[in-house]
Amino acid sequence: MPYAELDDLPLAVRAHLPIHAQEIFRAAFNNAWTEYAARGDEAREDIARRVAWAAVKHRYRKEGDQWIAR
Repeated sequence: MPYAELDDLPLAVRAHLPIHAQEIFRAAFNNAWTEYAARGDEAREDIARRVAWAAVKHRYRKEGDQWIAR
């Protein structure tokens, strides 16, 4: 299900990603959720989550326990 605001994101995302990365995750997830509507809810959520993480990893890299902007 799409996320209306950053506080709605999963705890793992909120706890570990910087705010800007959270915004990227939310926007990518919501866009993919709309884009893949025909796939069914379970597949749709999995795809949207993978797309969102890929978008974050495009702009950030994990160094130790921290996410650093590229």
